[in-house]
Amino acid sequence: MIGAGVAGLRAAVSASEGGDVIVLAKGPIEQSATAWAQGGVAGVLASDEGAEPHDSVAAHLADTLEAGAGLCDAPAARLVVERGPARVRELIDWGIGFDRGADGRFEAGREGGHSSRRIYHVGGDATGAALQRTLAERVGALSNVRVFDRCFALDVVTPSNAEGAPALGAITHHPRYGLQMIWARTTILASGGAGQAFRETTNPPGATGDGWALAYRAGATLQDMAFVQFHPTVLYLPGASRSLISEAVRGEGAVLRDDAGNRFMEGVHELADLAPRDVVSRAIVDQIARQGGKHVWLDARGVERFVERFPSIAGVLDRFGIDPSKDMAPVHPAAHYTIGGVRTDLEGRTDVPNLLAAGEVASTGLHGANRLASNSLLEGLVFGAITGDVAADAAREANGRGPSKVVSDIPISDHGELDLDDVRSSVRSAMWRNVGLVRTGAKLADVNEMLDFWGKYTLDKIFESPEGWEAQNMLLVGALIARSAAWREESRGAHLRTDFADASDPASHDLWRRGRAGPTTVGVESDAEASV
Repeated sequence: MIGAGVAGLRAAVSASEGGDVIVLAKGPIEQSATAWAQGGVAGVLASDEGAEPHDSVAAHLADTLEAGAGLCDAPAARLVVERGPARVRELIDWGIGFDRGADGRFEAGREGGHSSRRIYHVGGDATGAALQRTLAERVGALSNVRVFDRCFALDVVTPSNAEGAPALGAITHHPRYGLQMIWARTTILASGGAGQAFRETTNPPGATGDGWALAYRAGATLQDMAFVQFHPTVLYLPGASRSLISEAVRGEGAVLRDDAGNRFMEGVHELADLAPRDVVSRAIVDQIARQGGKHVWLDARGVERFVERFPSIAGVLDRFGIDPSKDMAPVHPAAHYTIGGVRTDLEGRTDVPNLLAAGEVASTGLHGANRLASNSLLEGLVFGAITGDVAADAAREANGRGPSKVVSDIPISDHGELDLDDVRSSVRSAMWRNVGLVRTGAKLADVNEMLDFWGKYTLDKIFESPEGWEAQNMLLVGALIARSAAWREESRGAHLRTDFADASDPASHDLWRRGRAGPTTVGVESDAEASV
């Protein structure tokens, strides 16, 4: 298990039913992207549990497909929303303390793109931390699961570079034990996203796209790389970290205002401030362009019991002298969620035998061109359980084969060197400026040239520390995102091209694979089950 967030830990629980499991956490286990999540878990429970009487799984599916802007694969979306409630109830059985109202029912919230209140939170804005803790405790109680924290996965091991070569495990590095080879009958990638490839991001420091890079080098297909979701409301203050202000705040009545104090979302979308994230983010950028400056304002003065309902956010605002009952907060979008990723089928299988993927690193077709709010933790739970079951089944069917012979022959580069800190900083700045919310063909062509130049003097090197490996992964992932964005000559969901303002018809997924100069394409799945 490469990754110890919601998808990796949930997969470990199921996989443990078939054999021994090793979970690799890149940093301390409590510092995953899951633990950073303020938003909740979406799902349609029964009305006596807190759901609105008129809500339904069909409505959740419709909202998911609507947010995905025509690029969702319906079988994947249907699978997640139908199995989601069981995964949410499972968490309740395992002790997670979702917020409850005075009547004892769970207090469901509403977020952007949702037609009903179906988002379940813990402590208002601390759902991710509670979910991480609940799953970590569950995994910690399993005698056949070992967690290696602060363990960096360098590469997926395959016996050769031939197409179809199976995954045999992973090469890892631990600060105490050094390089290690971990053999595995099944390897599950659950390593999260790549927000750190952008200068402005809500993601933790470890989100450098490692899983994408590992999968690509192993021969797996990556899908829809152009689609990166930017969260609309991130606290924007000079010198301050980009702290997320959860969509749940707008779900409880906060609104966006321009410099003159006027609301500007009402004429943009029928859901106004609760429109899908791509719509809100673009509206903010357009508003900033019209008014000048660097941000708009989030007005939460009408939200009752703000400090009680959103204590973590209130604490952040307080550190900067902002009283949400009296003051508006300056906000701007930032890179938040990588929608594209490793292409899988509905069992999490990639086209590399024995290699599965789940969570943000995967692209199942669930999110389409723009993820619906709070579907990410739900996806991690559902596909974590599915891939864990697949791994458990594979372990039960083990035929006793031992590790294969692997030959590593990497030549030493004699080309010039670049400073790693400069490379990382340059990549993040170039991606933010040229592959951010608004894109043009000319800038995408230029940034691809930049990434190729830096890659020429970085990707050929052998490094001995995570800093070097991360820089290589960020370069590779950045190039894949930029190439996909340049190829996709349309505007759809989170991908906005000013030189191609309309969406293409029909919609298609773009697929990228090692050794191929450009992508192949495949249509969007409607009724038939998706396949790799």
